[in-house]
Amino acid sequence: MTYENLATYANLSLYSAMAVLTISMLAYAAYLAGLLPAREARAESVEGVEAPERELVAAGGVSASGPAAGGASAAASGADASGVPLRARKAGGVAQTLAILGTILLLVSAAMRGASVQRWPLGNMFEFGVASALFTMVVFVAWGMRRDLKWLGLFVVAPVLILLGLANTVWYTEAAELMPSLKSVWLVIHVTVATISVGLFAVGFVVALLYLAQDRFGADRGVLRALPAGRTLERLTYGLHIVAFPLWTFTLIAGAIWARQAWGSYWNWDPKEVWTFIIWVVYAAYLHARVTRGWRRQSATWVAVAGFVCIIVNYAVVNVYFVGQHSYSGL
Repeated sequence: MTYENLATYANLSLYSAMAVLTISMLAYAAYLAGLLPAREARAESVEGVEAPERELVAAGGVSASGPAAGGASAAASGADASGVPLRARKAGGVAQTLAILGTILLLVSAAMRGASVQRWPLGNMFEFGVASALFTMVVFVAWGMRRDLKWLGLFVVAPVLILLGLANTVWYTEAAELMPSLKSVWLVIHVTVATISVGLFAVGFVVALLYLAQDRFGADRGVLRALPAGRTLERLTYGLHIVAFPLWTFTLIAGAIWARQAWGSYWNWDPKEVWTFIIWVVYAAYLHARVTRGWRRQSATWVAVAGFVCIIVNYAVVNVYFVGQHSYSGL
């Protein structure tokens, strides 16, 4: 198999991943659509509970409105013990399976892209976009194997598809050799860890937005009713950032070491270096605010959102429009 064929198959695998993830996104949407009526009905039944009427029943009898009737009603609707309707469960299972398949196809695409040029596939904006989408899906899928995250699927897969769409259109670059300054083992270490941390920050960003939306509009509004409680969402946001922040710290340190080897100085005030440090400062501020008395959780979460906005600026704006020693976008 020639290197040109590998590059072609890498693109085909990428297109296949996008098609599979699109179906997965629709299945996650169907899961939420099937879940909402059951959640709304359960909420209304809880709100409408009144003191039970006194009824004359035979010894050992059960009122028609008692637990047995409720269990029969749940069984008739096909809902499980958690109240998830059968149709929603099926949609969620299909969505999760397709999310795993789409992640595998992204991995195959990245591996073939690297094999086609015999290097690590992180040399330009297109490759970084694909790798960021891959690691975001890896974080979501791996986390989903430990706890039920079907409620989160739509909000993760949709942005991943947007990112892949940008990679395939705006940032697409033909497979080619690396620039001499990028031919280093630090490309594998520094950029890979950066991409993993971006994947974690991306999922944390989505959960943070859901928490803030629920806090702003209320937990009983529309699709927000299908989400976990706000306190749970906030803890999940914090947990993801706790894992991602040390990785980003390592990214900053590793980049300085690589800069010393490539350019003779640990710090050169390059736009990319400056924005990487800004991102580190913003996330450090979030983690500090999160454990500081006097800071509301909502305010601290907004700082986390600002951190990911800085990541978007760093990779979508600084990489493309700012001229510096990190001008490796390939565009």
